[in-house]
Amino acid sequence: MKLAEFGLVLFGVLLNAMAQLFLKAGVRQFGHFEFTAAQALPVATQLATNPGILAGLSCYVVSVVVWIMALSRVEVSIAYPMLSIGYIVNALLAWWLFGEAVGIQRLVGIGVIIVGVIIIARS
Repeated sequence: MKLAEFGLVLFGVLLNAMAQLFLKAGVRQFGHFEFTAAQALPVATQLATNPGILAGLSCYVVSVVVWIMALSRVEVSIAYPMLSIGYIVNALLAWWLFGEAVGIQRLVGIGVIIVGVIIIARS
């Protein structure tokens, strides 16, 4: 994979990861909620007007466009496994931004993912 192609794939992956983080930040303002018939409209309205949710959805839209561009240049069997980079980014940023736990098992899993991405990228 050429550097420019890798950059495009990585940009798409990072946008997707950022979407998750924005959605998490937005939903943290609500806490746990139920989508019952009575709450559906008020909850949907609150979610649809939340800046974090809107930023997350916007990142998703842009990431789909970038991903389509990447797939026009890179084999899907190479590009798709690169999405796992998002697991690494999200785990580390969720730990840093939201105080989520990242124990030894997750760190080992992240290490395995990194090795896998390197092997696929070099193939």
